[in-house]
Amino acid sequence: VQLQASGGGLVQAGGSLRLSCAASGIIRNINLMGWYRQAPGKQREFVAHISEAGSTTYADSVKGRFTISRDNAKSTVWLQMDSLKPEDTGVYYCKLNYYLDPRDYWGQGTLVTVSS
Repeated sequence: VQLQASGGGLVQAGGSLRLSCAASGIIRNINLMGWYRQAPGKQREFVAHISEAGSTTYADSVKGRFTISRDNAKSTVWLQMDSLKPEDTGVYYCKLNYYLDPRDYWGQGTLVTVSS
């Protein structure tokens, strides 16, 4: 599977961005699709994920500001990011998990920079 993420950029605090990640290749039996981020000098951290059925989970730091959505037919996941803060700055990676497969599949990342 290949994951192509896009939508990152530079935005002022309080602004919005929408990230997208499209999967290609093996696009059947996809369970979870989600987003992680890595700030400079920090470890990669969980942001949000969504199941095939549409069940969502968010990190506490983004609850109420970020919304994850998914189109199973297009094997695409989006992350709508509102009320952005400087601490949201980082490289955002999409991740995919298949049913009955313990491996994580990662996209290449897209940079989000939030200026104060």
